[in-house]
Amino acid sequence: MVISNRLKDMPPHFFSSLVKKVEAAKANGQDVINLGRGNPDQPTPPHIVHALQQAAERPENHGYSPFKGIYELRKAVADFYKREYGVNVDPETEVAILGGSKIGLVELPLAIMNEGDLLLLPDPGYPDYLSGVSLANIRYETMPLLEENDFLVDFNLLSDDQKKAAKMMYLNYPNNPTSATATIPFFDEAISFAKENDIFILHDFAYGGIGFDGEKPVSFLQAEGAKEVGIEMYTLSKTYNMAGWRVAFAVGNKEMIEAINHLQSLLFISIFPGIQYAAIAALTESQQCVKDLTALYEKRRNVLISECRRIGWDIKAPKASFFAFLPVPAGYTSEGFADLLLQKAGVVVASGHGFGKHGEGYVRVGLLESEERIREAVSRIESLGIFQSIKA
Repeated sequence: MVISNRLKDMPPHFFSSLVKKVEAAKANGQDVINLGRGNPDQPTPPHIVHALQQAAERPENHGYSPFKGIYELRKAVADFYKREYGVNVDPETEVAILGGSKIGLVELPLAIMNEGDLLLLPDPGYPDYLSGVSLANIRYETMPLLEENDFLVDFNLLSDDQKKAAKMMYLNYPNNPTSATATIPFFDEAISFAKENDIFILHDFAYGGIGFDGEKPVSFLQAEGAKEVGIEMYTLSKTYNMAGWRVAFAVGNKEMIEAINHLQSLLFISIFPGIQYAAIAALTESQQCVKDLTALYEKRRNVLISECRRIGWDIKAPKASFFAFLPVPAGYTSEGFADLLLQKAGVVVASGHGFGKHGEGYVRVGLLESEERIREAVSRIESLGIFQSIKA
């Protein structure tokens, strides 16, 4: 059988190559500490699991779900945005239910862009954004995220040609991989830029539930005029440890939401109703589980930062998400340093170059191991002697 040219032209999956390296190390008998993954390590809260169990027992949930998802979930999404961000959302016209936000991120170009249109993507950024580019046969150019600008997009760096040609841009704060956070003034600037240049905005808010030091990440929709130019996608994967459940949603601009719902009606029959009722429980019942999870990640972050600084690795503390973006020592490339840590210390980190050209010089570290294992990982790195002269 010969596969399609479209599938042949899909970009290689960065994380799959990382997984292969990890599996090879494990096969050689290494005790691997995996700080390179993005899969939450904690279980889904019991009350959410119980909601699924109850819903699964009801025969009325065994048939097809409505194409747009059950109304109760769309209403729960609207109530969630009102409670958490003070934003009014119409559950009938401003909510699209997604089988995980990755589906939404990849399918959006198919829904609102034509072949050859230009999409602006953050660099470094989530690698799977490129899947949507390939499937829709569109063009993309990148917007550099630089540390000296707190990894925020500088719209002044975009050329007149980019401004004229672009139909849509993706933003992502808290950012993967940099962990950078945005402010309302930044989103105000993005909205003004979008209006001036007739560009749609997709804000990927995957890590919106995880903020440190008492600071809650802000929603794009909290900025005035956001719904006029864009939408926000929110996943339950990170906030509620529901990565394997595959449930998320998009909220915002009515036309964009309608386009997503239309495309999905041709591709899917929504999500199993039992999972939708579990999502309702997550969004509407006690949020103590979110507070507890954030506190857990913050403790792990503090251990990582203190241990890295102890060995002479001067790094900044992330303000949100469960990632830290760490500079590699002088004389190393991102991939070379990541390979060294895996081969010599059994510590897995994600090479920054896998997230784009401007990720070079960094590695992404996840807070998805216990405090003890994070300490051990840094101790193993210390034993390599890389930071000895810096510490001295």
